[in-house]
Amino acid sequence: MMYQDIDVDELFSRKEKESVIIIDVRSPSEFKEGSIPGSINIPVFDDQERAEVGTIYKQDSPESARERGIEIFSKKLPAFLKAFQSIDGQKAVYCWRGGMRSKTAATVVDLMGMTIHRLKGGYRAYRKWVVHTLDELDLTPTFFVLNGNTGTGKTKILTQLKKEGFPVIDLESMANHRGSIFGHIGKEPYNQKTFDSLLVHELLKYQDSLFIIIEGESKRIGKVVLPSFLIEKKEQGMQLFIELPVEERVKNILDDYQPWNREEAYLQAYERIKRRIHTPVAKEIEANLKSGKFEQAIEQLLTYYYDPRYQHASRQYDEGRKIVIKAQDVDDAVHQVKQVLPTYHPNLQGKRF
Repeated sequence: MMYQDIDVDELFSRKEKESVIIIDVRSPSEFKEGSIPGSINIPVFDDQERAEVGTIYKQDSPESARERGIEIFSKKLPAFLKAFQSIDGQKAVYCWRGGMRSKTAATVVDLMGMTIHRLKGGYRAYRKWVVHTLDELDLTPTFFVLNGNTGTGKTKILTQLKKEGFPVIDLESMANHRGSIFGHIGKEPYNQKTFDSLLVHELLKYQDSLFIIIEGESKRIGKVVLPSFLIEKKEQGMQLFIELPVEERVKNILDDYQPWNREEAYLQAYERIKRRIHTPVAKEIEANLKSGKFEQAIEQLLTYYYDPRYQHASRQYDEGRKIVIKAQDVDDAVHQVKQVLPTYHPNLQGKRF
């Protein structure tokens, strides 16, 4: 049976019902630049081979490029098919725009008796779908927004709530960035395409929920920018302000960042904000970072840099939409957030979490 072309909507419909495995046959660098979340990369050409075929296409002819492409692919065909055979279940392939690479992959896989579908329009069609869906999405859930000074464990709170089945959207996880000047260290922040893809699928998952819990992020997280409609929903939501003792906040930061593993990277990041701190204190913080006195350095950063900036930002919300949660630690904060939800959402009253 010949492989079947399907569009983006049908792909996700099949994936939800039949657990279709999505396979990206573009080069590794294309896959890294942006892909369908959850897809697997089994490239027809590696980056160097793709560049070679592209050069032949431009400088010689499409026919010569096609011949060279077949020559390259034929040598790796056994390994390519073996990779597909190792994946159980139905499969769907895509390339950049639904052209020769996905057509070739689908044809040879189909000839080996494996069920295969091909995404019409490829990744380009998927990207258009993402942009259009984000533009047209009408979110009705109430937003509960976690705010709090640096180190109050907001990400840990979100992670625990998500584990317990609450509708949580972790924006920092989707950006692969912690949201601070040190937030990129130890991570490889995602680009806008990857962020948008992860975000749209999470929003669709929760669009019929009564509420969604997110963190009170700024418009930019690392390399990515939040869409305007999400900023508006965040600003209109109920604002939960988490307060923890300073020593607990320092402990959370040390657990999360582990600065002793990347001392030079933290010193370099600190250089970007040092001028904004009173000079004698800035020098003391730098000395503590260099000598490994991280607990003291973090507490000073909280006192002289992060907390004053946060206090200014927290004044923008009406008191009627602010809920202050004074907790001893993250576990206590999670417990109190769960108690707050039924109080401030009429459809949740009487429910226990």
